[in-house]
Amino acid sequence: MPEPSLAADQSRPSTLGQTIPYDRFLDCVHCGLCTSACPTYLETGDENNSPRGRIYLMRAVTDGRLPMSDNVTRHLDLCLDCRSCETACPSGVQYGRLIEPFRVEMRQQLSPSGASPRQSWFEKFILHGLFPYPKRLKWALWPARLAQRLGLDRAAESLGLMRLLPQPLQRMQRLLPTLPATTPTLPEFLPAQGSRRATVALLTGCVAEAMFNQVHWATARVLQANGCDVHIPRSQGCCGAIHYHSGSSGPAVELARQNALAFSIPDLDAVIVNVAGCGAMLKDYGHMAKELAPNDEALHSQLSEFASKVQDVSEFLAALGPIPPTHPVRVKATYHDACHLCHAQQIRTQPRQLLGMIPQLELLPLAESEICCGAAGSYNLTEAEMADRLGQRKVGNILNTGAEVVVSANAGCTLQIQSFLKANGKQSMPVVHPMELLAQSYGLPVD
Repeated sequence: MPEPSLAADQSRPSTLGQTIPYDRFLDCVHCGLCTSACPTYLETGDENNSPRGRIYLMRAVTDGRLPMSDNVTRHLDLCLDCRSCETACPSGVQYGRLIEPFRVEMRQQLSPSGASPRQSWFEKFILHGLFPYPKRLKWALWPARLAQRLGLDRAAESLGLMRLLPQPLQRMQRLLPTLPATTPTLPEFLPAQGSRRATVALLTGCVAEAMFNQVHWATARVLQANGCDVHIPRSQGCCGAIHYHSGSSGPAVELARQNALAFSIPDLDAVIVNVAGCGAMLKDYGHMAKELAPNDEALHSQLSEFASKVQDVSEFLAALGPIPPTHPVRVKATYHDACHLCHAQQIRTQPRQLLGMIPQLELLPLAESEICCGAAGSYNLTEAEMADRLGQRKVGNILNTGAEVVVSANAGCTLQIQSFLKANGKQSMPVVHPMELLAQSYGLPVD
């Protein structure tokens, strides 16, 4: 495999990768079976943008055989962390446990305090200062909601005024969905309907709470209908993925600690998550604690215990044994596999099982369903060109199904797919969560 060209790079000394168990690198035998599953390799054909290529680069840097450079950094930054390679790998390579800690170290090499040394204004004020805080985000969305209702957003776009915004804000505006009427905040407790079968708590998160609160209501109502007491702790917060994946390890650990305390509810059977990216992050809390605070055994124990209770809502309901819904939903739908559900959590059959229970719902197969749509958390805001290529690829496959509705179990995927449907003249084609369709089939209100 060709090494990256270093001719135009300013190399810098590095001690990266020293905290990663070295045998994780050795698990990769460079067979190449991961390349056909990797979105960035499929789009570029560059081995350095493939999983085995990135492992080669990280190992070479760790060994001191290759200096850390802007070119190497670029190949690693282009990774979506979709984990599709883990699904494809016959050797069980833990790619996520390589790329994630390596990139954290990479971004902190000049900042021992834990704050990202390359933090831009967008990362500081938007990604870290706004997105993880649902109350702030709700207030920030009010002007956009008003503009949509008055048609001012369309007028500004037709006049070209949006082009005056910085590029990241232009992309945020393009990704913004049609904001629904605000729904009430979920209460702290919703009792089971009928005989109680389980006690659960629901993560509401940050962006999902601000933009998709109707999905939380649908999730809670479906859980109630299946005999679950549902707790919604007020002291919970963002899962920390935004900070962790951008190298700000200190805030990520504090948010994890906050959530572990918030969900320490007696006799809790499960912590329920309805956003794939958040669920993958919560399930990785124990790994994160071991990587970022290797000497803090108490933190590792606390976060590992919490992580063991985390379940995606479809995973939980399928195991519980769902009560069959009876109301028909006469629609042709196609299901998109969110990367952090199918690859990071290995959850594929459960959402389809639940959707298959809905009377008269026709579920159409989607080509390349497990290939990333380009959302990948905040990737579609920071890696515009690759995110757009993958978004168009995904929506092209969706339109070929003939479906009337797209089903997505991740907020980021929903935003990305909606924006590309709109760009293709299909703005009226809804992208919904499986719980919204289930709630409709149970005949349940969602607010």
